[in-house]
Amino acid sequence: MLTTFRLSDIVSPAFKDPHRAFKEKTHNQLVLRGGRASGKSSFASIEGILILIKSPDTHGVVIRKVGNTLRTSVYAQYLWAVSALGLHDKFKGTVSPMELIYKPTGQKIMFMGADDPGKLKSLKVPFGYIAYLHFEELDQFAGEDEVRNIEQSVLRGGPLAYEIKSFNPPRTNDNWANKYCLVDKPGQLIHTSSYLTTPQEWLGERFLNDAEYLREINYPAYEHEYLGIPNGTGGNVFDNVTIRPITDDETFVFDRCYYGIDWGWYPDPFHFVECAYTASTHTLYIYGEQRYNKKSNEALAGDLDQYRHCRITADSGGEGPKSIDDFRARGFNMRGAIKGPGSVEYSMKWLASLKSIIIDGNRCPYAAKEFVDYEYERDKDGNVISGYPDANNHAIDAVRYAMEETWRRRGQ
Repeated sequence: MLTTFRLSDIVSPAFKDPHRAFKEKTHNQLVLRGGRASGKSSFASIEGILILIKSPDTHGVVIRKVGNTLRTSVYAQYLWAVSALGLHDKFKGTVSPMELIYKPTGQKIMFMGADDPGKLKSLKVPFGYIAYLHFEELDQFAGEDEVRNIEQSVLRGGPLAYEIKSFNPPRTNDNWANKYCLVDKPGQLIHTSSYLTTPQEWLGERFLNDAEYLREINYPAYEHEYLGIPNGTGGNVFDNVTIRPITDDETFVFDRCYYGIDWGWYPDPFHFVECAYTASTHTLYIYGEQRYNKKSNEALAGDLDQYRHCRITADSGGEGPKSIDDFRARGFNMRGAIKGPGSVEYSMKWLASLKSIIIDGNRCPYAAKEFVDYEYERDKDGNVISGYPDANNHAIDAVRYAMEETWRRRGQ
């Protein structure tokens, strides 16, 4: 039995209409798009649990594009929903397999990644059928065809079918998920929200200050990230790059410099980068780089000897730990990048949100070319899809590692 509460106490009032649409069965599909802290994920998790409890012979599936992102994202979100509804003693959570089980009936909410299509096609439930499907981060899927194939595999065999698709709209209007919201579909309600529709006391002063700061220094980035408005016209990831000489006088007054390494041998290169960051102007400077192929760690250490006592952050994947140990043995102050689920996406969004990335094209020709040319991927029909291609991005990765301690501080 649900604890007595008002839904508006735990769900933003902005979602009154979507909740009513499901409750009164005027719609059975919701597309929730919005910026940061818009409350859409909280609403989806609450709604999914309510659907389960009201229909004792049904189950639910929550899906993301990549399975290893589930535990710290949607699984944690649904655990929050269980607690918010006062049902923590009625649900049991497991991580292998990743499920929430409603103990009075044995109903399940299963959390799955689309990167394991075999599990989706062979999905079985102990009784009843799957009536609830939630796509989290819709834009990360390859396109409408992939989503439709998942729907056909999961939603079958019962009279009820509720579906939620939630996402932060990608910057470019050409992204397939943004285009998806332009087409009317029977039974589907498209809902837009932002942090401005969320009660301010839920957000806190720090969040509001960060939003206001970005609004002042980089309005296009604010409009996209916080309001959820796709304001890009093409496939370029970085619209904030300026290529110009960075003088010695400028580098002399940098308060602090940052150094990063992306390891490589051949054909992938080793890339070292020097950066500086001015927080007051939200500006990143890239003014030094070294790139090599087929060079031993011993030789590379000799080339970078002047940076021996600088704090260098290097790629920690693959052979990275061994190379880092080699450099440390030679007296370098080097550490491995933390990485982890979501780190690529967050660091790339941080770079794209800066007011300006200034690159000295003479000193850093590789970085200049990569940042200017780097584009979102496209599907076979030419539509932009989310995700960041892992190609021609060695300087970009080196910059991400160099600036890791800065972009990991939320709100910077």
